[in-house]
Amino acid sequence: MAIVDIEGVRKVYHRDSQEITVLDGINLRVPEGEFVALMGPSGSGKTTLLNLIAGIDRPTSGRVMVAGTDLSLLSEGALASWRSHNVGFIFQFYNLIPVLTAVENVELPLLLVRMSKAQRRERALTALRVVGLADRALHYPRQLSGGQEQRVAIARAIVTDPKVLVADEPTGDLDARSAQEILELMETLNKQFRKTIVMVTHDPRAAERAHVQRHLDKGVLTA
Repeated sequence: MAIVDIEGVRKVYHRDSQEITVLDGINLRVPEGEFVALMGPSGSGKTTLLNLIAGIDRPTSGRVMVAGTDLSLLSEGALASWRSHNVGFIFQFYNLIPVLTAVENVELPLLLVRMSKAQRRERALTALRVVGLADRALHYPRQLSGGQEQRVAIARAIVTDPKVLVADEPTGDLDARSAQEILELMETLNKQFRKTIVMVTHDPRAAERAHVQRHLDKGVLTA
């Protein structure tokens, strides 16, 4: 069964009297447990497509079904709630909060979920164990390397046990060795934990880790 099912999606932005078509008739099916890389030049619509899958943005027309939900039918409030349960985000720049420790950063998405403080801490520590950073739980972002910060960000992305992980250039800000480690971690999340991953990247080495590579060019998706 497809966990992501996109049909005939167009995304148009208006700038003054200009109409800018970012996505033009996109069809994409991602089976559960798949690891997909979206590639393409800058400005090809990759991040826009990722944002539609994640429910951050809405299409101008067409249908976006994710985890059995038609996102166009949800109000903004319902969409925010849906996101908090179904999607984990991994960004190029880790977006960690500098005044919080690693474990406190990982706990953040759980503040939207009904659970006790002790349960939250336990879940966050488990997520840090999964990414190999249990021993850095009480470190602040400034005390971590870039690769470690991205691991904390991945722990934060998986702590709610989301159905889909969306990753936007997850290795774009890392040196080659750290990038390799992050990609290995993502492979583990996909193979061992059966996480569906949709990753935007312009790095062919990163894309090679995915099972499926799709190319976007001028808003059109090709195999």
